[in-house]
Formats: sequence, C-alpha cells, structure tokens
Amino acid sequence: MKEKKEIKEVLGHLRKLLMANQETGLDLPFISADSLKSLDIKTDRDSKPSGQPENAESLEQLRSLIGDCRRCKLHKDRNNIVFGEGSARARLVFVSEGPGQDEDREGRPFVGKAGKLLTKIIQNGMGLTREEVYICNVVKCRPPGNRDPEKDEIGACIPFLKQQLNIIRPEVICILGRVAGQALSKKDFRITRERGMWHSYMDIPVMPTYHPAYILRNRSRERELKGDVWEDIKKIMKRLGLSKK
Repeated sequence: MKEKKEIKEVLGHLRKLLMANQETGLDLPFISADSLKSLDIKTDRDSKPSGQPENAESLEQLRSLIGDCRRCKLHKDRNNIVFGEGSARARLVFVSEGPGQDEDREGRPFVGKAGKLLTKIIQNGMGLTREEVYICNVVKCRPPGNRDPEKDEIGACIPFLKQQLNIIRPEVICILGRVAGQALSKKDFRITRERGMWHSYMDIPVMPTYHPAYILRNRSRERELKGDVWEDIKKIMKRLGLSKK
C-alpha cells in the first residue's frame, strides 16, 4: 500500500508539471533513468518475493514464512498447524498424508496411537530416536473428519514440503501410506503394489510402506502387515548402513 501511494504521488507531480509546461508553451523536461532511481521508489519487480518457500534457508525461516496460513480451506477447521519435527540434518525423513485429531490438538506429528507405533519402529526397530529423524506431512492442517486431503489442498501445501526436503536433503524418504505416495509419486500409486520398491522424489531415494494407522485398523492382519513394514524398514536400514536389532 505504501509503494502504491508513493507512485501515485510522483505521478501526480509529473501531471502537474506537464500541465504547467503546456500552459506556458514549454516542452516537458527530459527525465533520465538515474533521476527516477533517485526517487527511490521500489515496486514488486525490484524486490524478491519473500513469500516464496524456496527463499527460506532454514526450517525456522520456512515455518515463519508459513505463518498463520490461510492458503487453502483446511485452515477453517484446524486448531494447530503441524509443521513437522526432528533433526534438520536427518538422514531419514518420514512423510505421511496429514495430521490427525491428536496431532491437530498438540501441533506435533504422529503423537496418537499411530505415532506410538511409528516411534516403536524408529526406536526399537531401527535403533534411532525421533530426534534423529524428521517427521512431516504432505498437508500441515488436519482435513475434517480425517478425510483424504484434496488436490487443491495438496497443491497449496506441497511447495513447503519440497522446501523442507530441500533444506534437510535426507538420504532416504520413507512414504507412509497411499495418499502420501500419490502426492510424491504418481496418481495411480497403489501402496499394496508399490511398497517395498525403491522410487525417487527430488532425486532422493524413496521407500513406501504402510501407514501405521492402516495396521491398527486391520487387527486381523496386524502380524502380516507389521512383517511387511519391517521388511521395508530393513531395506532403508541397509541403504543407510544401520545394523539390525
């Protein structure tokens, strides 16, 4: 608003000058580019758009840039933005679809029942801590009723996920579930078909596996599904050079 006001004032002065010169029969004096620069008027073209995710050089800057986000309709029902947590130097990043009810309440990823199962995989299976990895989502606000995030919601949020990955530059991404797989891979992604197979995103190796919540919803297949996830995790551990517990 301030820039527009300054430009309007300058144009107003030029208009008065032109009218005065016309009345006296004089030509409008030549105004050089240097003269205009001396006015020190800045427009949007003169400055880098600070609101772009790619301008953030740290996770803290990126979170600050997101602010109290209103970029899609998910903000209407959320309690907290769930940005992500863990090490900015993590070798492994877990990416899920979006926050659930517990995550929305606390503002942290994977703190509910599914989060406890993921923590067991990280700690008991991989011999790591949550602080050593990074955990985030495709969308950072909870979809109402835990529905799948919609195309426009993913489109508004995924540039921030990409910059998180750009800043961290992990050695491996572990995709948790179908929705995250579709967002980071391809529309016809099927977790039952793609899990256990190496993919690539942003030139980073990607291993898809079942979402912990999917395991908890399928109690009759719990042993089978946990076995499949463990096989996928072992492939990640091998690539990272981690010893098996």
